[in-house]
Amino acid sequence: MKTIVVIGGGITGLSAMHEFRKWREATGAAVRLLLIEASAQIGGKIRTVRHQQFVMETGADSIVARKMNDMDVIEELGLKDDVVYNTTGRSFIYAAGHLKPIPDDAVFGIPASVESLAKSTLVSAEGKVAALKDLYTKNETFTKDDSVGAFLEYFLGSELVEKQIAPVLSGVYSGNLNELTIASTLPFLIDYKEQYGSIIKGLEANKQKFRIGEKKFFSLKNGLGSLIDAFQAGLTEELLLNTKVRRIDKNNGRYRVHLDNQDMIEADYVVLSIPHTAAEPILDDPRLTEQFSGLKSNSLISVYVGFNVPDSVLPADGTGFITATTDELFCSACTWTSRKWEHTSKSGNLLVRLFYKSSHPLYASIKNLDHDDLLKVALSDIEKGLGITAEPVVNEITDWSGQMPIYSITHPKIVYALESIMADVFPGIILAGCSYYGVGISDCMKNGADSARKIIDLLKEGYSPTSKQGASDNS
Repeated sequence: MKTIVVIGGGITGLSAMHEFRKWREATGAAVRLLLIEASAQIGGKIRTVRHQQFVMETGADSIVARKMNDMDVIEELGLKDDVVYNTTGRSFIYAAGHLKPIPDDAVFGIPASVESLAKSTLVSAEGKVAALKDLYTKNETFTKDDSVGAFLEYFLGSELVEKQIAPVLSGVYSGNLNELTIASTLPFLIDYKEQYGSIIKGLEANKQKFRIGEKKFFSLKNGLGSLIDAFQAGLTEELLLNTKVRRIDKNNGRYRVHLDNQDMIEADYVVLSIPHTAAEPILDDPRLTEQFSGLKSNSLISVYVGFNVPDSVLPADGTGFITATTDELFCSACTWTSRKWEHTSKSGNLLVRLFYKSSHPLYASIKNLDHDDLLKVALSDIEKGLGITAEPVVNEITDWSGQMPIYSITHPKIVYALESIMADVFPGIILAGCSYYGVGISDCMKNGADSARKIIDLLKEGYSPTSKQGASDNS
């Protein structure tokens, strides 16, 4: 009997296990499956906290709807009737002491029409004129491997990028635009520039693809923790919690997975769905260490604050704001959660979530604050940004230090190098997760399922790690 071990109980590892279990049930394959998680609970960055009237997601809070169109897992887990969609509304940018609306007709802050550019209150007349360069300037040098920041600034001007696009796009991809590639962010921009001669015209011609003004995200009525609960319900004896893997080596054609409690599990295949910082010491190979060191991550502190005041105190058409590069506020963004997700506040009272990112120039001054002092910072930001001075009735603070991957310009090359080395040195072990293949929940779920299918295909072909000579046996 073959043994497959999945290391890491986040959404990637859970999706891999789900795919393995479906295949085993459909084929009757004689395969032992085992999921190992270092902490006391599975779910990784997905965890729902319920407090009286409020539902709070300490990590990811939603799933991109269009990316789940070809995935049946929500229905397979019996959660289809629990799906809820976000309430649409205007987003703002906080700048110069005021909330200024991001134009409705924009994609990631990029104008999707000349009219949208003209109506923006975030950019000066000079900045708007500079952005019109996009309409008549050809792309002769940029490729998808170039910096998305340099690309946008060249055609749309520095002011539009700095004041309207960068706050939005940097928030989504957790990094400096000059360090992120077009390929890892918005690869279609190059295609639009070539096809339509203009980024703006390309977005205008493809508005429906981005469903501007429509519901783009979904969650679950009892929180995304329901997704984790549904995955866990099928695991039974196949789950080891509070179990840390110390190292993996190879012996007699199988992998030995050494645990912190001195136990050892022999496996034929492994899905290593943990952050690269945890995978590197487990594999402990200098060829991999060099590549792992090139992968970068940012930090994030999430602060929820709930009040006994109705969320109608906020602008009627808004769902949150992003902070421009400024020292006016410490937060990078603020989501009006009770407005955007009605299921998160049963009474309709105000629940907001503030994001403190290491990319913010003031982050260093708050990153080591304790809970009470962080809450004071959050309340100050809420007062300045929203004018609310009420006492909070609930708060939830979560620190994700060093756990937010950045897909820098060198990221694709590093991942390719890691894949090549793994195939040679550790055949049958698959690297998976947000460190490599996408940070969103839907990206991770797809990556987990794809990783499982790779191993299933190897089993169908009769492949065994012993057929690869690059991985030496260790005694």
